[in-house]
Amino acid sequence: MAKLKLTCALSSNPRTQAIVDGLVAPEAIELETIALHPSEMFYRQLKYAEFDVSEMSCSSLTIATSQAKTDWVGLPIFTSRRFFHTGVLVRTDRGIEKPADLAGKKVGVPEFQQTAALWTRSVLRSEYGVDPRTEHWYMERNPDMSHGGQTNFTPPPGIDLQYVPKDKNLGQMLIDGEVDALSHWIDARNLVDRSFVDPRTSPNVRYLFDQAAEAKRYYAKTNIYPINHCVVVRRSIVEKYPWVVLNLYSMFEAVKKRNTRELDLALEPYFDAGLLGKDVAPMVHTDLLPYGVKRSRHVLETITQSVVDDGLAKRRVGLDELFAPNTLDL
Repeated sequence: MAKLKLTCALSSNPRTQAIVDGLVAPEAIELETIALHPSEMFYRQLKYAEFDVSEMSCSSLTIATSQAKTDWVGLPIFTSRRFFHTGVLVRTDRGIEKPADLAGKKVGVPEFQQTAALWTRSVLRSEYGVDPRTEHWYMERNPDMSHGGQTNFTPPPGIDLQYVPKDKNLGQMLIDGEVDALSHWIDARNLVDRSFVDPRTSPNVRYLFDQAAEAKRYYAKTNIYPINHCVVVRRSIVEKYPWVVLNLYSMFEAVKKRNTRELDLALEPYFDAGLLGKDVAPMVHTDLLPYGVKRSRHVLETITQSVVDDGLAKRRVGLDELFAPNTLDL
């Protein structure tokens, strides 16, 4: 029996590399896989629906789903997690010593609706009382090359947002003092991002938080390890070949199991969550990177609520709207 041929776009990271390299493959499916930067991948999927399978921004998928039935069925495979709010960069000469000091400041962000920025605002709001409506936002991606340009983005009520001129980039703007802080920063030039100067090299720039300490504090309090990406499959394919869903899910689970044999990769999330020191390599019994809806429900419901809290969607999307029915009990 011939295999079903599908095109696939994934990021080049340790959690997907074995698929990109063809070392792990799904049963009965032949994947033609390309490695792309996530910013470009999501833009191409949202605008052109270019690939049968790909990673996808959780926030953009949620926003699009809140508006209408999309071309995509989500799979609860989470290829990227990070404590995004710990990466906020600030100038040292603007009096920003704590999160509350961001009020009234000029804050740069690659894209207001991207999941990393969503998580940062969510945590700063819930943990530190920071209202994004008190900040002045500078968005690097212009409407024609943004994810929001494909999901009908307009600045939410009360948000003061302007677009960065196309001849400028956020990294240089922070160094030059044109903005006071960066909510998020992407250090890879691609189809939609253009920052190429590392603002962390400037003596006038530092992280707002002690990153390790804040990640440990937040995880200990909330039990949330923020999810950034899920995986989507073209809806028409799932409707015709419903077995594709679990075959792909099993492939990603196999890759995760393979990765646990690499000690540094297996322990990386535990270091990120502040649960282990760099000199410790004990037996680890808790999976901090679970796939499936049931095991990540609290994190996923935090995302869907944050989209509404941010004014990016008019209603809260149910997880049964985002993910394939046969994955809801996984």
